[in-house]
Amino acid sequence: MSVAAGEVLGRVGLPAPVAELAARPWDAIVVGAGHNGLTAAAYLARAGRRVLVLEARERIGGACTLEETWPGYRVSPCAYLAGLLHPLVIDELELRRRGFRWIPADGGLFVPFEDGTSVQLWEDEERCAAEIARLSPGDVDGYRAMSALLRRVADQLRPPDERDVWLGRAPSRDELAERVGHDPDALGLLFEWSQAELLGRYLEDPRLRSALMGQGVIGTNASPFDPGTASIHFHHSSGRVDPDLPGTWGFVVGGMGTVSFLLHDAATEAGAVVAAGVPVAAIVPGDGVVLEDGTAIHAPVVVANADPQVTSRLLGEHADAGWRSRVEAVPTVGCTVKVTLALSRPPDFVARPGGDGEHHRAQVNTPLTDEQWRAGFAAASAGRLPELLWTEDYLQTAFDPSIAPPGKHLMSVFAQYVPYHLDGGWDARRDEVGRLAIASIARFCRGFEASVEHVEVLGPPDIEREVGLTGGHIFQGECLPEQMWDRRLTSTTPMPGVFLCGAGTYPGGSVMAINGRNAAMEVLAATR
Repeated sequence: MSVAAGEVLGRVGLPAPVAELAARPWDAIVVGAGHNGLTAAAYLARAGRRVLVLEARERIGGACTLEETWPGYRVSPCAYLAGLLHPLVIDELELRRRGFRWIPADGGLFVPFEDGTSVQLWEDEERCAAEIARLSPGDVDGYRAMSALLRRVADQLRPPDERDVWLGRAPSRDELAERVGHDPDALGLLFEWSQAELLGRYLEDPRLRSALMGQGVIGTNASPFDPGTASIHFHHSSGRVDPDLPGTWGFVVGGMGTVSFLLHDAATEAGAVVAAGVPVAAIVPGDGVVLEDGTAIHAPVVVANADPQVTSRLLGEHADAGWRSRVEAVPTVGCTVKVTLALSRPPDFVARPGGDGEHHRAQVNTPLTDEQWRAGFAAASAGRLPELLWTEDYLQTAFDPSIAPPGKHLMSVFAQYVPYHLDGGWDARRDEVGRLAIASIARFCRGFEASVEHVEVLGPPDIEREVGLTGGHIFQGECLPEQMWDRRLTSTTPMPGVFLCGAGTYPGGSVMAINGRNAAMEVLAATR
């Protein structure tokens, strides 16, 4: 019987010697045990296919895993929050029965400002309106109108049934326009507006606009003044983890890697075999894979959870030239840094003093002025560090104390912009980047630096090295309109028997799992 992945923090090991695995007949090999690969394996195995999952690292989960970075801390090194995980996967693979628990971050978004004011944009509409009225009374109606637009478009595109456009193949631009009734505001949101334009259309107070500016560039190598960045805001507000709380993000009890671990358990329960510490050196279309030690493992179908650029390299001369050119054209230079902080106490914000407030159960953003956004993006584009980082912060222990020792706290910090090619090199300046992230938060707090006991910093090259994502791009490529919908890579490829299932495919990046389900459905349809 396969070990439950959560019991060993994803270190599932080899279920049998490699030679024995190579001798078995397989219908499909999945390359990479990230959450989408495990999802694809689970669906294929449930359909009766003989499935082998090969993971190069000793720990499964890819960017969605767990590590005990410091004794007693269960750290989500990359993915740290769930908002886009598809409810169909949760239900069909019975993740709740297996132990999946999701706590909504119903505190919404808390943003302190340098003038000592602050705002908490609650998920509850009335509480949110009351906060905005206290800060900027004239913006209550505009905020409601903007929220209504985001909600309306999400409801039109992602109803809780088979009409959800994330299911199956991507709709065309014309089909999307038809779905939203050719509404110019909806089309502007999906394809044209910058985040600054979206906010400028609905909000007057510069503090309120600055509070939301970062929502248009999450994981995106673009300025919030660049066309199309409003679509990033929409993408991240269109989740349906809990159909009763559409658009809400939240915490997975035990840490984000629990999602991958439960998907592993669903796959192995269905009969899939998962082997970790087995790097693949080549994919041979129609025949299987070759491992780094030279062992050939045969299967007519290979499903790559590796990012498309890595998959192209694994295919080598077998890659279709047109497909390879399309893959190489996808922008994959990461601009984010993930900083994990172990704290002796929660942050004490000047605007809302104390260590146990309702704002501690919110997503926290440290805002930038328009000029700081422009300067920061320009600096990172030139290989330099900006003077300040925009940070998105989550005090995870406010929701789930089990992930840290008693009395200690764990904060995930997601920050932009940092360069992939940093002047002086990441190895020499990694600690400096960590200090910059801490300082970017500390300017709104009392004694924050003194509360930091441990720091882990993962810049784009670290993410590339540790997780295998080309360029350290957390979404396996940009998610701006030019690379989304029917312009994103499909799970099918021109190479016989080769499929993709990762975040580089439609419908895009984040911990969604629907990419893996879509790929499995394509495999089943092609190999009846």
